[in-house]
Amino acid sequence: MDKKEIVIALAGNPNAGKTTLFNQLTGAHQKVGNWAGVTVEKKEGMLLHRGSKIRIVDLPGIYSLTAYSVEEVVSRNFILDEQPDVVVDVLDASNLERNLYLATQLIELNIRLVFAMNMVDVAHARGIITDYDNLARLLGVPIVKTIGTRGEGIKELLDTVLEVSADRDPISRHVHIHYGQEIEEEIEKIRQRLKGVPDIANRYYPRWTAVKLIENDPLVKKAVAASPEGEAVIKQTDISRDHLQGIFEDDPETLIAEARYGFISGALKETMRLSAVAKKTMSDHIDQVLTNRVFGFPVFILFMYLLFQGTFTIGSYPVSWIQSAVDIAAHVSERLLPDGMIKELIINGIIGGVGGVLVFLPNIVLLFLGISLFEDTGYMARAAFIMDRVMHTLGLHGKSFIPLLMGFGCNVPAIMATRTLETRRDRILTILINPLMSCSARLPVYVLLASVFFPGREGNIIFFVYILGIVLAILMGQLFKRLLFKGEAAPFVLELPPYRLPTIKSLIIHMWDKAKVYLQKMGGVVLAFSIVIWFLGAFPRNVPYSQDYPTQKSSIEKDIAAASQSNDPSKQMQLTGQLKERLRTIERKMAKERMAHSYIGRIGKAIEPVLRPLGFDWRLGVSLLTGFVAKEVVVSTMGVLFQADDQGEDTHDLKDVLRKSGLTPATALAFMVFVLIYTPCIVTIITIWRETGSVGWTVFTVSYLLILAWIAAFLIKWSCLAMRCLASGNF
Repeated sequence: MDKKEIVIALAGNPNAGKTTLFNQLTGAHQKVGNWAGVTVEKKEGMLLHRGSKIRIVDLPGIYSLTAYSVEEVVSRNFILDEQPDVVVDVLDASNLERNLYLATQLIELNIRLVFAMNMVDVAHARGIITDYDNLARLLGVPIVKTIGTRGEGIKELLDTVLEVSADRDPISRHVHIHYGQEIEEEIEKIRQRLKGVPDIANRYYPRWTAVKLIENDPLVKKAVAASPEGEAVIKQTDISRDHLQGIFEDDPETLIAEARYGFISGALKETMRLSAVAKKTMSDHIDQVLTNRVFGFPVFILFMYLLFQGTFTIGSYPVSWIQSAVDIAAHVSERLLPDGMIKELIINGIIGGVGGVLVFLPNIVLLFLGISLFEDTGYMARAAFIMDRVMHTLGLHGKSFIPLLMGFGCNVPAIMATRTLETRRDRILTILINPLMSCSARLPVYVLLASVFFPGREGNIIFFVYILGIVLAILMGQLFKRLLFKGEAAPFVLELPPYRLPTIKSLIIHMWDKAKVYLQKMGGVVLAFSIVIWFLGAFPRNVPYSQDYPTQKSSIEKDIAAASQSNDPSKQMQLTGQLKERLRTIERKMAKERMAHSYIGRIGKAIEPVLRPLGFDWRLGVSLLTGFVAKEVVVSTMGVLFQADDQGEDTHDLKDVLRKSGLTPATALAFMVFVLIYTPCIVTIITIWRETGSVGWTVFTVSYLLILAWIAAFLIKWSCLAMRCLASGNF
């Protein structure tokens, strides 16, 4: 009888199609979190197959089980400590030699294994013919052919998993990879010593432990050394390593790796051949243009330009629909709710704050759609390859560009992605310039101000801001390289995966994941701070006015009542209109003075002198302050402050309010540039501290970004004014 719940660990190399296969297996039944103790993403999904409940854990994409990176440690620890029922290793059928290196290490663990031979259609198109049945027999692991993008082979894969978990699969057997007589003798000596360390021998497969000790694996060595009986094993390991070094004049790690590749080469020689039609792949032909030394960079800039133009142009339609819904909600609330603080809180605080940010959800979704397309098609790796020459001017290599490009989505995972870089120097330098990559949380600010102050040129303005961030990252990187990080980057060969069409299902899941995070912020951080900002702006209730506005209002209201009694309809309408306009003017002045004397106004006035040279008033200053929590809060704060300061106008559209606020296009552009550069959100700051392990580097990052933001905004503001003067001829 099948076990009622089976745990599957999904392993594999990056770009082998593991994520696509995971999405096909689990669909929307996924939950995403972080692995315990580390900030590496953890995905799990549930499904039901042939009466068995199956939990699938998607392990981080890795090339090896050698414990050098956090991802490798997480994957290996889960397999060893959690002991899943079956490990499914996803292999790229078109790149078997590289993918089988991880597979051989999984075989050495002596665990229940299934190989999902993915992208067999790509392999066939490239003229690669493999006898998978024979290869499965040689490796002792059942192989199931899959095409993740089309969902082919999913049922067969699950059937095989159930058979393997129940020890009923006829192909499954444990195969020893033979490392040569000398190495095998040393493995046996260490294995015999391990019998005297029962806690290690019972925890790990002894032969695998012996191989890892010869490879000088730090975590295994530490675990053995921590055992009371481990000293003899460590002593034997040192003797064995010295012996092998003396015989082969090469380090044992290299000897083990060469033996594994020899095993792989032999297995493929027996089972794989290239057909007569094997030729240059479609990926090769496309790369002749997209990675060309002349055309590659302009094409990359064109793709980025189209991404931001599309984000605004296509997104403007659903944005207008959501804005209409927000306006309706505000008008309905205004009519139904009685006058008082609750009404002010709901209209000015919640609807004005949260609604002001919610309208930009389509722009965020479209931006992530574009980034997901870059990743899933394989173009992201080409972008890194294209930027390799630029990155070398910073003392980095193209691999560092991937975390930077991820920063367009969110700086937090982008900074965590620097763990894949080989040296601490590269990691710190990449982290320092990463916040200059404009994250999606800043996009609502750009879209709002660009649509108000640069109608018809919104896409160009937003593209300029993003490009400015890249240019500043390059300039600051060169400066830091010369002053703080002298020396050359470690050499690195960047892998270029084949191009492939992304699945609609995968794109929808990616977009929903990002939209869900954005919506959660709306109901969490943004809502909370909108209420806080409203409270600080609404109190104290009694403030000293410069004039006796209440008396003036009362007088005008009496005049309006008297004018309505006039027998001349045209005169009545004209007089009433004039009086109502005077009343609105007084109400605006009252609102402005009340906000200036409120708690939030006092905070804004305190920082206004620092920001005045940039053209920012206290309201923009307060918006920047709240942006330390989350950049989405900048727009919600503007929504609360500007709309509260514009009472008397019959509108709840923040764009209309900003048009009448007195802000100029030069000030708006300077504010966008300041938001681009200045201190990232608090979560990003904490991530910088965790990843650098240094308060000093964290403080330095925050400080230099604030100074750079002020300088850049100042230059933008006065450059715009100077160009305007030149164009008009007024000096």
